[in-house]
Amino acid sequence: MKKFPIGIQSFKKIRENSGEFYYVDKTAFVAKLVNSGGYYFLSRPRRFGKSLFLDTLHQAFSGNREYFKGLYLEDHWEWTDSYPVIHISFGGGVFRNLDELRTKMESVLIDIKNDFTLSYEKESINDRFMEAIVKISRKSGKKVVVLVDEYDKPILDCITERELSITLRDELRNLYSILKDADAYLKFVFITGVSKFSKVSLFSGLNNLNDITLDETYASICGYTETEFQHTFIEPIQGADSIKIREWYNGYSWMGESVYNPFDILLFLHKKQFRPFWFETGTPRFLIELLMANQYEIPKLERICLGEELIDSFDVDHILVETILFQTGYLTIREMTEEIVGRRSYILDYPNMEVKSSLNRWILNYLVADVVAKSQNENALVKAIIENRPSDLKLLFQSFFSSIPHDWYRKNQLENYEGYYASIFYCYFVACGFEVKTEDATNHGRIDMALFFGRFCYLFEFKVVENFPEGRAMEQLKHKKYHEKYQADYQSITLVGVEFSKKERNITGFEVCLLK
Repeated sequence: MKKFPIGIQSFKKIRENSGEFYYVDKTAFVAKLVNSGGYYFLSRPRRFGKSLFLDTLHQAFSGNREYFKGLYLEDHWEWTDSYPVIHISFGGGVFRNLDELRTKMESVLIDIKNDFTLSYEKESINDRFMEAIVKISRKSGKKVVVLVDEYDKPILDCITERELSITLRDELRNLYSILKDADAYLKFVFITGVSKFSKVSLFSGLNNLNDITLDETYASICGYTETEFQHTFIEPIQGADSIKIREWYNGYSWMGESVYNPFDILLFLHKKQFRPFWFETGTPRFLIELLMANQYEIPKLERICLGEELIDSFDVDHILVETILFQTGYLTIREMTEEIVGRRSYILDYPNMEVKSSLNRWILNYLVADVVAKSQNENALVKAIIENRPSDLKLLFQSFFSSIPHDWYRKNQLENYEGYYASIFYCYFVACGFEVKTEDATNHGRIDMALFFGRFCYLFEFKVVENFPEGRAMEQLKHKKYHEKYQADYQSITLVGVEFSKKERNITGFEVCLLK
C-alpha cells in the first residue's frame, strides 16, 4: 500500500519516488492559472495544502518534468522553458516582535543570494529584495517567478497585541510593495495566507492581483473533492463508513464543490479513527476570548448571514468575529444569494462535525475551571439522552453553572445577556455529538432549540425569570405547538422548559412534558 503524505509540503518529496505516496492531482490548476493571468492571491485555512500547491508551482516553473509523470500537467506545459523562482515562506516559527520579522527577512535574502550567486549593493531589506529580482532576471535573461507562502503569519502570531501587529503589518506592506515596482521583471506571482487584510491592503499597489479565494473556478484548488477522495483512496477506504467520513471531514466550501480537509482525511485513513486531527493542531483561545468579549450567542454560529464587504473585512484595527471564524476555517460558506445584482450575501455555517463538536467543547473547557468534572457531566448527559431521561439534565446543568467561577462572570458580565445561558446547553449537546438545531422554523414560530437522537426529539425553550413570569417557558412550548412539526418523524417528543436567574446565575425552573 502507498504511504499517506501526512504533513508533507514538498511536491518534490511526494513525487520523486513516483507511486510511493498517495497524491491527488491538482496540476490542472497550475495550467489554468498561468493561462489566465500572472498575479494571484489565495486565502485558505491552515494545513489545507497551500504550501504543497506552491511547491507544485515551483517545480513546474523550474522545468522539473520528471515529477509530473502521469499527471495532467505533463502534457499541458511547455517544458522547454524554465524560470528562476523566488520562494518565500513565513510559515515556520513564531514571530514575537519586529526584530524577529526582520531577521527572517534577512535570512530570506541570504538564501536568495546563495541560490542565485548574487551580491547585494543596497542596504535596506526592501531595496535588496528589488535588487535581487532585477539581478536574477538580467542574469538569467528571463522573468522571475515569486511565490509567497503564509504572507500574514507574522501578523496573526501577534494579533492579540494591536500595536505590535500593526507594526508588523506595515513592515510587510513595505516588502510586498516592491512587487509593484518590479512588474517588468516578473513572470508570475502567487501569494497565499489565512486572512485577507482589507482596511490597509498589504497589496494595494498590485492592481492586477487576482484574488481567487472565492472564485468558483478554483474552489477545489486545495482540499479533496468527493470524487478525488473516492478515486485516489479507493483501497484504504474499503469497508469504511463513507457517510460518517463525509459528515466529519468534508464540508469546506468556497463558492464551489465542497472539499475534505486533506490533513484530517490523511490522518483518518492512517489511524482509522474519527478524531479532530485538524482542530487539535491549533489553539483557538483567541477566537473564544473574542466570542465571549462580544457576548456572542454561540447557537447563532450555525447560520450567519454576512454581506460581501464583511466576509472580506479583516484588519487588526477592527476584528469581526464572524470574518475571522470564516477565514480561519471554523465556519464555511453554505450558500450565496444575490437578490440585487452586484450585492451578494453569504450564509456561513460549521463545515462539519469535527469543527462543530470540537469548537463547542473548547468553549466549555474555557468556561469551567474543573475540566474533569465537566467531562463527567458530559458522560452523564449522553447517558441521559440515550436512555431518554431528560429530567436528569436539570441537576447536570445546575452543577455546571455552579462550577463557573464568580470572578469569571465579573470579568465578562455574562449574566447580562440572555443568550449565554442557552449557549451553554447548546455547547454541551453539540460537544457530545448530538444533532442540534437552533431557531428551527415551524408554522407557529421558531423553537429555541431542538435536539434529535434516533427516534427521540427534545424541544427546548429558554427564559430568564427576571424578564418573564415563572412557568413561561413551558407555557410557550405548549401554546405555540412547536411539536406538531416533528410528530410524524419521531416516536417520542419531549418538551423541556428551562428558566434561568441572572441573580442566581443558575437554573431556577426546569419543567419536562412527555407528549408521546
